[in-house]
Amino acid sequence: MTTATHAPSTPAHPTLNRPNMVSVGTVVWLSSELMFFAALFAMYFTLRSTSGEMWEIETAKLNVPFAFVNTVILVSSSFTCQFGVFAAERLQPRRTGGLFQIARWGMVEWFYLTFFLGAIFVAVQAFEYTELVHHGISLSSNAYGSSFYITTGFHGLHVAGGLIAFLFIIGRAYAAKRFGHFEATSAIVTSYYWHFVDVVWIALFVIIYFLK
Repeated sequence: MTTATHAPSTPAHPTLNRPNMVSVGTVVWLSSELMFFAALFAMYFTLRSTSGEMWEIETAKLNVPFAFVNTVILVSSSFTCQFGVFAAERLQPRRTGGLFQIARWGMVEWFYLTFFLGAIFVAVQAFEYTELVHHGISLSSNAYGSSFYITTGFHGLHVAGGLIAFLFIIGRAYAAKRFGHFEATSAIVTSYYWHFVDVVWIALFVIIYFLK
C-alpha cells in the first residue's frame, strides 16, 4: 500500500517583495532636491538677518491674499494628482463615462486637471512678478528682491518641469497599446515629484508671506 505524498504549501525558496527601483531612485533624487531648497532657505534667512529693516519695508508690498489664493490652487492640484494616481493604480487610463461623471474619470482626465491648475499657478505667479516690479522690487533692486525671485523663481521652474512631466505621462497613456504597470509606475513617481513641489511651496509661502 503506497502513501500519497503532498507537496509543501510554501515554496522552498520564497520570493522577496523588493521595492520598485524607479520609485527608490525618485525618492533619492527628491532628497537631493530637498537639500537644494534647504540651501535657498538658508540664503533667504541669512540675508534677512542682516537686512531686517529692508525686509520690513519690502514685505509690506506683498499681496498676501492674492498669494494665498494661488497657494490654494496649487495645493488643490495635489489632490487631483492623487486621484489620477488612484486611477493609474487600478489601470484605468481614461474615463469610462461622460465627461461630467467625475467619479468615472481615469488618470488622463485627472492629470489634465492637475496640469490646468499648475499652469494657473505659474501664470498667476508671473502676474505677481510684474506687479512687484511695478512696485520697485526686481531681481537686482536689493537683497530682498534677489532672495525673493531666486527662491520663488527656482520653485516656479520646478513647477514648469512638473507640467512637462504630466504631458509626457498623458502622451504615454495615449500611445500605449495596453496601459500596464510600467505606465502606472511612471504616473506614481511623477506624483511624488508634484507633491514635493507643493510641500516646498507651502514652506516658501509661510516663510516669505507670513514671517515678515
